Amino acid sequence: MAGLLVAMGVVYGDIGTSPLYVMKAILIGNGGLAGISKEFILGVVSLIFWTLTLLTTVKYVMIALNADNKGEGGIFSLYTLVKRQGKYLLIPAMIGGAALLADGVLTPAVTVTTAIEGLKDIPLYTDFFGNKQSVTVAITLIIILVLFLVQRLGTDVVGKAFGPVMLLWFTFLGLTGLMNFSQDWSMIRALNPYYAIHLLVSPQNKMGLFILGSIFLATTGAEALYSDLGHVGKQNIRFSWPYVKICLVLNYLGQAAWLMSVKDNPIYQKMTNFNPFFQMLPNAWMFVGVLFATIAAIIASQALISGSFTLISEAIQLKLLPKLRIIYPGSSRGQMYIPAANFWLWLLCSVIVLGFRSSEKMEAAYGLSITVTMLMTTALLFFYLKQRKTPLLLAGGITAFFAAIESIFFISSAAKFFHGGYVAASIAVIIIAVMFVWQKGNDIQKREQLSVRLKDYKPQLIELKEDQEIPKFQTNVVYLISHEQEDYVEQQVMYSILDKQPKRADLYWFVHVEVTDEPYTREYEIDMLDSDCIVKVTLYLGFRVRQSINLYLRQIVKELMNSGRIKPQPQKYSITPGRDVGDFKFVLIEEELSNVTALHKFDKYIMQTKLAIKKYATSPIEWFGLEYSETTMEKVPLIIGATRYSKLSERK
Repeated sequence: MAGLLVAMGVVYGDIGTSPLYVMKAILIGNGGLAGISKEFILGVVSLIFWTLTLLTTVKYVMIALNADNKGEGGIFSLYTLVKRQGKYLLIPAMIGGAALLADGVLTPAVTVTTAIEGLKDIPLYTDFFGNKQSVTVAITLIIILVLFLVQRLGTDVVGKAFGPVMLLWFTFLGLTGLMNFSQDWSMIRALNPYYAIHLLVSPQNKMGLFILGSIFLATTGAEALYSDLGHVGKQNIRFSWPYVKICLVLNYLGQAAWLMSVKDNPIYQKMTNFNPFFQMLPNAWMFVGVLFATIAAIIASQALISGSFTLISEAIQLKLLPKLRIIYPGSSRGQMYIPAANFWLWLLCSVIVLGFRSSEKMEAAYGLSITVTMLMTTALLFFYLKQRKTPLLLAGGITAFFAAIESIFFISSAAKFFHGGYVAASIAVIIIAVMFVWQKGNDIQKREQLSVRLKDYKPQLIELKEDQEIPKFQTNVVYLISHEQEDYVEQQVMYSILDKQPKRADLYWFVHVEVTDEPYTREYEIDMLDSDCIVKVTLYLGFRVRQSINLYLRQIVKELMNSGRIKPQPQKYSITPGRDVGDFKFVLIEEELSNVTALHKFDKYIMQTKLAIKKYATSPIEWFGLEYSETTMEKVPLIIGATRYSKLSERK
């Protein structure tokens, strides 16, 4: 039961708030309450039901949840499972991840604004504030500000309340829906797919195929089921989803039945800001409904914010985004806080609220980005099914079926592009551009950067260690390197040790971090090149593991000493009696593109852009957990590719 409650609180926030705005958006698109009929409403509910069934239940709950990477889900986890099948698979992963982050910006704005607009149906509120949208905007901005401010504190305590609250919310949805549905049991006919298909070609549907752009809002949280797999587990999702789906369908049926009872009422036809979700509630329930909806909207927003942090963290570990400072404020698995991401999410979310002002206009921007993510997930699922030895015809048929449905939803949502969809598209394009520059820059650097073999410099390092004429720089000198193969290191590392300032030390450490496809790997490998003063360490860390190099290195030192592979380093002066681990200094190299680098013009532009972006990323000191370690930064020219020299001639 505890697991099911956690799943309720973490996974279903987004999809659980969709009844707040789906039917409202459809009515507005079709000309309002006066333009609907029973056949129209039956078709709408039928489309919603079958969208939830095919996309959410079949695609995500039954199929996608099987594609877990050691218990973790989401588009980047799926990419790590299939990336060996081709480098080009990075493209759908980048596009899908960027679109999902764009959705994380829109969700708090849409859900919180919609919930607060429900206050306009409470007489006590309108007596004080009237119907001024500026008051709604102000309350929404305050809630969003508080929501983003509490992220730094961690959400352990609040998170424990999410499950029971969302269980009550879904029960509330089901009961209020059932109350109205019981007034017109004939609405059960909406479960017949005939009404869904008929509506798409019916003249009563003024939007035609584009009605699917609003229908799709009912399943925007489906991707969250897969993304949050690592937080709650697939079994908890699968066991809790039937109850959630029943409550959602009951609420939509209830809204449909209520609409049929009031569709000819001139009072409701003339009403501005008409929302059937709130209007169908009894007057005595109105305040509780608005309060409940606001809390549910906050939980949905919290889930999307936490999911965005996880997504950004995975992208950083996969070297798709620059390193950003990550804080782990709570004790829950995977809980994290990224200050830079939190600030930008809050800023963009607030700008959207101020720019669009009403939920009606925001809904036009909502949905487009998530259809893109779903399409990219479907594309990667094909390669996953193929990898699992699923017959090619079956794998192709399954993914083609979902791709066809999602393509129709994408085309329908794309019609909203100039009505607000451009906001989500612009955010996604900017994120994709940053990912492309970062990934391409890494490839150029890996391909062109000058490297040397440690083996060739082993005699010099041993001699430098014994050279008493040079002052001792540190007992242990540590360099972080990017080369994973054999004993290669970047040329500037050896330049720093031997040329820039000869650094005499007892031990020279060269540490490389290899991010694994598995999320929680913690392993290491040692190569000492048959010496007692050179240690190349390869750390194998999962893409969700924090890279606390200082802690890992001290453990490795102890284990090497215990096995006799390196000598003890007794400290004469220390607050720790019998301390046998010497002092460490981490030498971090700050790269600047050299003027003598002869790169292709496009590659040079990519490298310059990458280094410019890097200035706004977190420092290596913070990223590698070295804030309390002895560190020194050295600037060296980054020379990659051929070197361009200008030859001088002597004047005679």
